[in-house]
Amino acid sequence: MGYGVGDYPLYYYLIQPVIAGFVGYFTNVLALEMTFRPLEFFGIELFRIKGQPWGFFGWQGIIPTKCEKMASICFDLMTTKLLNLKEIFDRLDPKRFSEVMEDAVLLMLDSIVEEVAMKYMPTVWTKLPKEVKDEIVVVMNIESETFLTTFMQEVKEHIDDVLDIKTMTVAACVREKRLVNKIFQECGDKEFTFIRRSGFYFGFLFGLIQMGVFFAYDAAWVLPFFGFCVGWATNWLALKVIFRPLNPIKVGCFTLHGIFLKRQMEVSETFARVNCVEILHTKAIWEEMLTGPKSKNFFAMLRAHSIVFTERLVGGMKPITIAAMGSQQYTEMKEEIAQKIAEKLPSVMPHSYEYTTEALDMENTIRERMQKLSYPEFEGVLHPAFEEDEILLILVGGILGLIAGTIQVVAMYN
Repeated sequence: MGYGVGDYPLYYYLIQPVIAGFVGYFTNVLALEMTFRPLEFFGIELFRIKGQPWGFFGWQGIIPTKCEKMASICFDLMTTKLLNLKEIFDRLDPKRFSEVMEDAVLLMLDSIVEEVAMKYMPTVWTKLPKEVKDEIVVVMNIESETFLTTFMQEVKEHIDDVLDIKTMTVAACVREKRLVNKIFQECGDKEFTFIRRSGFYFGFLFGLIQMGVFFAYDAAWVLPFFGFCVGWATNWLALKVIFRPLNPIKVGCFTLHGIFLKRQMEVSETFARVNCVEILHTKAIWEEMLTGPKSKNFFAMLRAHSIVFTERLVGGMKPITIAAMGSQQYTEMKEEIAQKIAEKLPSVMPHSYEYTTEALDMENTIRERMQKLSYPEFEGVLHPAFEEDEILLILVGGILGLIAGTIQVVAMYN
């Protein structure tokens, strides 16, 4: 016994909403996969427009393709709404910093002074009485604290001249594309789960409409057309309900609000944690100062303070020292001490990491300020991941739905 205008068996109709549900689920899952994967272009790259995920023939995840741009978006959000670099580094206490570094720096300076003294005045240095050398160590201990305190004070006051934090964050994300993926995936974990599941629910509902139409009109194009609509609509609808309505809207006893926006408190905590653990950590900040594009400024400051340190260390012995080696060699000696401090300082910097992290307190700052953002500002955290080529993802869903509908037609007519 057949049903409808095409006189088809009943299961031909009943199976359509189920198939539409699976099409909706599959297209949403695939859309997410294409957003984040692969990290590098996969396929044969015969032709590709720069900055686009697609090429002939292959694909690269949308976020990995545009990781530089998206990292810049995240950074701009942080610096305009969440972080002020000078304010953050004002929390660093130079005196406390020097106390934390005291033992490591003193050992470093002791080895440098010993090495340089043996090079420039070996006879005088070896003949110095132990009491005199002990006095030099005492003076070095005092002056090393002054050296570090004044140096860090200047670094604080001119932090924008020695640290390019945008270059640091963007370079880290371009170098390791997984970092941008991780930020979006961990912040939007629940939303992505919703997108996957909603594909089936929305697809099933659209499938019921498709079933009704096909019952009354069984033209061959109906199933491919509705397949396209299901793939398109489920992707579009899933993305919309995550971010819309932007502000809460009361409808009777219900409150309509974007799913992502409802979780502002939770997402803020995740965003701050992932950024500070993976990108804005103390080690990366110091490495940027030491090796980044503004490192010349950092080492110029370090050199100036190192020479002052040497002058104070020599102190009253300066006339004797100059007489022993000559003024030219004395100048060279100061420069060599400054150079060796610059070379060895990176090796002792890890002793400051724990204090620096605690003092800057970037994770709590980002979290607290992000939780206070307005809904439109907060939306900018995750939405850029979908705004980039959003229409392309929706179109892919439509094409996959079209293919699924065509397969149904072929199967039914055969």
